[in-house]
Amino acid sequence: MLTARELRDQIAAGALDPRVVLHELLQRISRINPAVGAYVAVDPERITAQLEERLRHGPRGPLFGVPITIKDNLCVRGEETACGSRILSGFRPPYHATVVERLLQAGAIVIPRANMDEFAFGSSTETSAFGPTRNPWDVTRVPGGSSGGSAAAVAAGAAVAALGTDTGGSIRQPAAFCGVVGLKPTYGRVSRYGLIAFASSLDQAGPITQDVTDCALLLSVIAGQDPRDSTSAPMPVPDYLAAVSQTARGLRVGLPKLPAEGLDGDVRAAMDEATRVLERLGLTTVPVELPHIHQAIETYYIIATAEASSNLARYDGVRYGWRASEFAAGGGSVEPSSAQRGVLQMYLHTRAQGFGPEALRRILLGTYVLSRGYYDAYYLQGMKVRTLMKRDFDAALSQCDVLLLPTAPTPAFRLGEKLDNPLQMYLSDIYTISANLAGVPAISLPCGFSSAGLPIGMQLIAAPFQEATLLRAARAYEQATDWHRRHPAISSVEQAR
Repeated sequence: MLTARELRDQIAAGALDPRVVLHELLQRISRINPAVGAYVAVDPERITAQLEERLRHGPRGPLFGVPITIKDNLCVRGEETACGSRILSGFRPPYHATVVERLLQAGAIVIPRANMDEFAFGSSTETSAFGPTRNPWDVTRVPGGSSGGSAAAVAAGAAVAALGTDTGGSIRQPAAFCGVVGLKPTYGRVSRYGLIAFASSLDQAGPITQDVTDCALLLSVIAGQDPRDSTSAPMPVPDYLAAVSQTARGLRVGLPKLPAEGLDGDVRAAMDEATRVLERLGLTTVPVELPHIHQAIETYYIIATAEASSNLARYDGVRYGWRASEFAAGGGSVEPSSAQRGVLQMYLHTRAQGFGPEALRRILLGTYVLSRGYYDAYYLQGMKVRTLMKRDFDAALSQCDVLLLPTAPTPAFRLGEKLDNPLQMYLSDIYTISANLAGVPAISLPCGFSSAGLPIGMQLIAAPFQEATLLRAARAYEQATDWHRRHPAISSVEQAR
């Protein structure tokens, strides 16, 4: 599979016909998706019509003719966008998310809907109402989550590149499990308009790609202030493609002391070797401290669930999405005298049936920590610890240019292995959550394989709005290794249908 950059250049040079590119990709999706489940649904006719419109009227921007896969929580006008949930089934937004709009303005062909954990609540893409996604390296294992569909599609060659979202590691962890590259930008670098919210102070959209340069290309398209998102930062967007071609020699790499509990031996060995590679490339390693990173899980699951509880209160079956069948139009009627009770029952039945178990768990937890008598004890304390963590990152990144951490404590685990143990599932994000709490940019890229042949990812973190530095360091490591050039055996994936 050619990278997005290679496709763009060959299409621009006339060496490739975008119609042929799209046809071959759609054929590949039809062969691979039954086994992997990377997409909830694909409509070849609508996607082909989109390309024909692009060929007739343009625009012919920096991604002209390049297909880009879109996660199911990013609104695409007129396309069902369900956020992996039953409660939003049938919802067709009347507008594009800003990131989708910018891809279209760049000439890309957008392909909805990559599978995901319901409302991004998960680390394995097993909580989707539309069934799980499987890891193309081993279809008995998870692809990570919540952007597992996007990562699995890129790894399997069923996507050229994709957009995911990251609230606590949902781009980086699946990128690590699937052996691809995933970037979470600084909070405010990319517009959240049209991103169906999980936790509004943590969510960020970003690219999942085959290599670091493609990450730079997509980020250069989707980044920048948006007047429709009050949290998007009025910051100039650097030339990220120019940044990846610059030397990383002389950059300082901070090595924090991290929670070692549950850290797999293969992951530890891969990280040690990655450190040696960076040193051989002329980067300097320095010890740094992140004193409050041990509280990341607890802090995150207070703040994120509180915000999720608030955001998901709007899904009640009244204006859009799914409604409990006994209250659907033409279904059970409500007597005028009991209208108020009937509306309440409709809310209760719709929400109880429309959300899956993990979504209900997080709504209940978030409602609890925001409730009277518990707000100060939980949510307010969580916000104070978040402030301390932000200060920790500021202090550490004043001593170095990037931090080096594992992306996940283990390689991909087996389907169903952690579904009945939420705490173990939450610990899958122990190394990624803190970057969201601090609002800093982070990237995951392949750095090895386990003894079982599963990809391992390393994570680099930089100061706010220093994505260019992050990409320089990541590209230098990538060019010195060949991990990103290794791909799963698709013939075995197709046979697993």
